[in-house]
Amino acid sequence: MIFITAKFRILPAHADDWPQISRDFTLATRAEPGCLWFEWSRSVEDPTEYVLVEAFRDDAAGAAHVGSDHFRAAQGVLPPYLAETPRIVNATIPQDDWSELGEMAVKARE
Repeated sequence: MIFITAKFRILPAHADDWPQISRDFTLATRAEPGCLWFEWSRSVEDPTEYVLVEAFRDDAAGAAHVGSDHFRAAQGVLPPYLAETPRIVNATIPQDDWSELGEMAVKARE
């Protein structure tokens, strides 16, 4: 899968509204057949920073995402709300879902 993590720093005046601002892009991406997940989280240390964790089935799915109409629309809609260019880590990894973190395994509860 293609695994991507990106950090978005939002202008302070728009930080609280970022989930709504990015909603159309988020929903359209989640509906892509090759999207495994597309999840936003907000930093607990910096309220203007959102982290996007996304994964696509393979290179073709990643290319389809970047070539989609909603991606091109987001390129015009989202940047005016950003304080800086987002930073990204992109890797291809040989799995198709999350693995368990065995070092913190939760024992069966009664």
